[in-house]
Amino acid sequence: MAEMVFFTDNYQDQSTRDGYQFEFYCKRCGNGYQSSFQRSVGGFGGQILQMGGDLLGGNVGNKAQEIGWNTQWLTDGTRGKGRDKALAKAVDEMKPHFKQCHRCGQWVCEQVCWNAQPGLCVTCAPKLDQEIAGMQAQAQIQQVNEKIQQQDWTKDVNYRDQGTAMCPSCGEESGGGKFCKSCGAALNAAPESHKHFCGNCGADLGDAKFCGECGTPAG
Repeated sequence: MAEMVFFTDNYQDQSTRDGYQFEFYCKRCGNGYQSSFQRSVGGFGGQILQMGGDLLGGNVGNKAQEIGWNTQWLTDGTRGKGRDKALAKAVDEMKPHFKQCHRCGQWVCEQVCWNAQPGLCVTCAPKLDQEIAGMQAQAQIQQVNEKIQQQDWTKDVNYRDQGTAMCPSCGEESGGGKFCKSCGAALNAAPESHKHFCGNCGADLGDAKFCGECGTPAG
C-alpha cells in the first residue's frame, strides 16, 4: 500500500546534484519553510566516479566517467525512490508548521493563518479579535474623514487670486483681477477664454482686427 504524502501542491523542489531540499509554503499568506538539506549518495558518488575517470584515463577511466555521468543524470532526472524518500522525510519535518483546513482543504501555516479554536484556517473562520480590531480601524478612518470634511479649510485661502490667465501685455500670470499683478495692465474681469485682448495695451478687441485704443493689429 502506497504511503500518503501530504503537501502535494504547496512545495517547490530545491534539490541539486548534491542532495535534496524542499520549500513548503502557506497557501494563504505565502510564507515559506525550507526543509533540512539531505545529501544524495548518488549525486556525491557520481561526482567521485566522474573525477575518477579523469584521473584513471584509458578504457577504465572512460567507463568510470560514463557511470558517473549516468549516476548524475539519474539524480537530476527521475531520481526515483531516493527523491521520494527525501520528500517524505521533508514532509515529516514540515508537518508541525502546517495545518490543513477541512473546510476549504488548503494547507496553511499554523503561526499566522490557523484558527485553533474552531480548527479552521482564518479565511474560513476569521479570528474575532483581529476582525474587531480591523473594523475599529476602518471606523476611525471613516469618522476622521467625516470630521475633516465638516471643517472649512478654505476660509484663509484667497481663491479669487488663484487664476492662471496670462496677461496679454507682459505674458506673465495676470492673477485673475481687473489689472495684471505683474505689470498693472488693465484686464477685463471676464474669463480669458471669452475675450480677445490687445497684445500692446491690453484693451478688449472683441471682433476687431485692429485695437480701438492704440491701433495695434489684432494677433
